[in-house]
Amino acid sequence: MRKPIIAGNWKLFKTIEESVKTVTDLKSKVSDVKDREIVVCPVFTCLKSVCDALKNSNINVGGQDLFWEEKGAFTGEISASQIKDTGCTYVIIGHSERRQYFHETNETVGKKTLAALKAILTPIVCVGETLAERESGKTFAVIDKQLRDGLGCLSKEQAGLIVIAYEPVWAIGTGKVATPAQAEEVHIYTRKTIANMFGQDIADHIRILYGGSVKPDNVSDLMGQKNIDGALVGGASLEAESFAKIIKY
Repeated sequence: MRKPIIAGNWKLFKTIEESVKTVTDLKSKVSDVKDREIVVCPVFTCLKSVCDALKNSNINVGGQDLFWEEKGAFTGEISASQIKDTGCTYVIIGHSERRQYFHETNETVGKKTLAALKAILTPIVCVGETLAERESGKTFAVIDKQLRDGLGCLSKEQAGLIVIAYEPVWAIGTGKVATPAQAEEVHIYTRKTIANMFGQDIADHIRILYGGSVKPDNVSDLMGQKNIDGALVGGASLEAESFAKIIKY
């Protein structure tokens, strides 16, 4: 059985004080949850404070990005070991907003994934198609290229340590959501591609999350699909009340 993961991506929201208040509230609401992993991903400046606030709790913390080099003249970047040093255990890589606004490529996704694994961080590697790509029937081709070009640098053993998040770009922050059947179809394809790349055993065990306007009222239907192993949640993870409802789908 693949243990579900419910992860919250807080994007560019919340100060240190606001972040600590949110996770303190969340901690009390989900302290009884044992059968799924919970992750929150605040901005870099909040990571240490959030990790400290969540010590000895059932909530993990992740970064939203990292740089592939360990150190050097890379102004404004943060390394995998620096994220690990705050107490984090996860990191998001290749989110569509990073690809769209900051020119993330499949190649840099691969380099960042390797850096995360070296630092013993669990990468949540994002893939997904735009609305234009879906409407022109290119969804599977896009996912295939992102997986092969982004994860082809991994060994079989390394591939077994990552998490994948399918996030249709057209559903992120738009209020639109892929139907459970649409999401499941891409998750099945993703798992088959991973099987082709790394073997059926890795594909059977790798966890594939769905992201894109996940809310308390649609999460249960999505999680009812055989190949959906969790959710990467945006806006609905910013408030402890709504995120707790999603966690307890």
